[in-house]
Amino acid sequence: MSLDWIYYAISWILLAWHGAWDAIGVPDAAVIGTNWAWILAIIFLVVTVRVILFPVFVKQIKSQRAMQALQPKVKALQEKHKGDRETLQKETLELYRKEKANPLMGCLPMFLQIPVFLGLFHVLRRLNPDKSEAGKTLYGWTLGQFESASAAKLFTAPIAGKFGSTAEELSRLGANGTTVKIIAGILVLVMMGTTYLTSRQMILKTGWAEDPQQRMIQKLMLYGIPLSLLISGAIFPIGVIIYWVTNNLFTLAQQQWVLRKFPPPPTAAGKPGTSARNPLQPAKTGGLLGRAKAAPQAPAKPVAPKVAGPKPGVKPVNQKKSRPAKRQG
Repeated sequence: MSLDWIYYAISWILLAWHGAWDAIGVPDAAVIGTNWAWILAIIFLVVTVRVILFPVFVKQIKSQRAMQALQPKVKALQEKHKGDRETLQKETLELYRKEKANPLMGCLPMFLQIPVFLGLFHVLRRLNPDKSEAGKTLYGWTLGQFESASAAKLFTAPIAGKFGSTAEELSRLGANGTTVKIIAGILVLVMMGTTYLTSRQMILKTGWAEDPQQRMIQKLMLYGIPLSLLISGAIFPIGVIIYWVTNNLFTLAQQQWVLRKFPPPPTAAGKPGTSARNPLQPAKTGGLLGRAKAAPQAPAKPVAPKVAGPKPGVKPVNQKKSRPAKRQG
């Protein structure tokens, strides 16, 4: 299946935004070593895609709420069919179908953005100044637009360059290898950090899932994907990393807005997972020491004052009765 339609769509959006910024007066020439018209075109490619996918994002949040509401029933099924994995899976899927909850909806926005990411990756890799005129005008680009994009830089690092660029590629782009590695390396670290924060923000708000499979997916999103970017980020062009970082920042802002508009259930927000402690929250003091600190102390009972008894060898004195005095005479 040809993916040319994706490359044409991505190219059209990029060129449209570049033309808009150029018309507004954003200089196409480098300022502080950066061609801002092309950088802004990539940033607003993200805005365009996220506005289109916003209804899907809202459905994702609602689906996650539905999944949280079903957790007690899922847990009951796990207890009922303990040891019978096939029946448990069948009953769980039937429960999701009956309640119209889709576990895959949580990953749908990310999957829908994969073609955009691949399209931008392909388009930026084409920015080779040595290409023939026929290659430069592919996907609706004019010769001038292609040459302008090929020379576009972020702080003197070409947007088509990457951390793992070979000496030949750097020479073709007219770039300094050290500069490209520094800019690309910083962006990769920012990309990893913002990817982690987007997953962490959602889990802190919605809680850890009771279902083991859902919990495993959450852990993969939280830790696995950011770590994988440390390796895969070396082959991403700088322009693609700019797209990814911008997308993450947009997601953080969008999630914050949606989570305020559609707040999670109190049980999910208060004690994520209910059956297990949320590893993103500090641990509570436990054991005898914790219970001793938490238990209220009973008020002390009043103690009656002790009355000192007579000393040994001393006759008791009766104050009420006294011996009569002897009569004289």
